[in-house]
Amino acid sequence: MNYHIFPTLQTTIESLDFNDINQDRKTNLINLGKFIQRKLVSDQIVNLNFICTHNSRRSHLAQIWAQAVACYCNLDNVFCYSGGTEATALFPATANVLVESGFEIDHLSQGNNPIYMIKFADLLPPVIGFSKTYDHRFNPQSGFAAVMTCSHADENCPVVTGAEMRFSLPFEDPKAYDGTAIQSEKYLERSLQIATEMLFIFKNVKV
Repeated sequence: MNYHIFPTLQTTIESLDFNDINQDRKTNLINLGKFIQRKLVSDQIVNLNFICTHNSRRSHLAQIWAQAVACYCNLDNVFCYSGGTEATALFPATANVLVESGFEIDHLSQGNNPIYMIKFADLLPPVIGFSKTYDHRFNPQSGFAAVMTCSHADENCPVVTGAEMRFSLPFEDPKAYDGTAIQSEKYLERSLQIATEMLFIFKNVKV
């Protein structure tokens, strides 16, 4: 079913280039895609929990892009979540770069850990974004794939309680450029890398 992805977002997705992904990385992405495909062909719900240390940047980008491109690829019954080994806050530059790519974002609450409503299509509910631990009650408690988006969380969280499978998919942290003249550029670079890899995963899911 076509859920009417926002036009600017659709343009961004259609500009992504798989040639930027090296072969070793593609192998890791395909393995995650096989998990998704196995679930979908057996009429099961797919729950993906993207996990990093602080749930402030990479895990949110992966969650939100994965949800959007699953929709773009017309794959139903895919539900994406994110969490950290600790909770902090969704970093504002993360939200800003998503808006730049075509998402629509509103605040549901302010404070030290704001809650965001992130929309990517007219006819689907938004992603609710806020920082939380991976086992927060907002997230699935069992039967999910744990996708580790940072090396620190991957190394320091050897057991993800409730995960059916675990995948290592670390990304470099754009936090290294916070407060610099190239902060926006580097957040966009990381966001589009994550978008490209999420699209590669779902484009290779055959149901």
